[in-house]
Amino acid sequence: MYVIVDIQGQQFKVQQDQRLFVHRINADQGAKVEFDKVMLIDNDGAITVGSPVIEGAKVVLEILS
Repeated sequence: MYVIVDIQGQQFKVQQDQRLFVHRINADQGAKVEFDKVMLIDNDGAITVGSPVIEGAKVVLEILS
C-alpha cells in the first residue's frame, strides 16, 4: 500500500514505516504530525483517486529529527 500526499506544497509517495525527508516542518522531535491532503491511495492494486483529495484520508508522521 502506498499513498500520494501533499505536504507543504510538495507531493510525496509514501508507504508505512518509510522514512521521509521533508523541509521545514515546525515540530519537536517525537511529535506526531497529520496531513490530510491525500490525493491517491493504492491498496494492492485497488486505486482510489481524490478530486482533488480523498475525504477522511490522512497520513500521520513522527518527527525523527
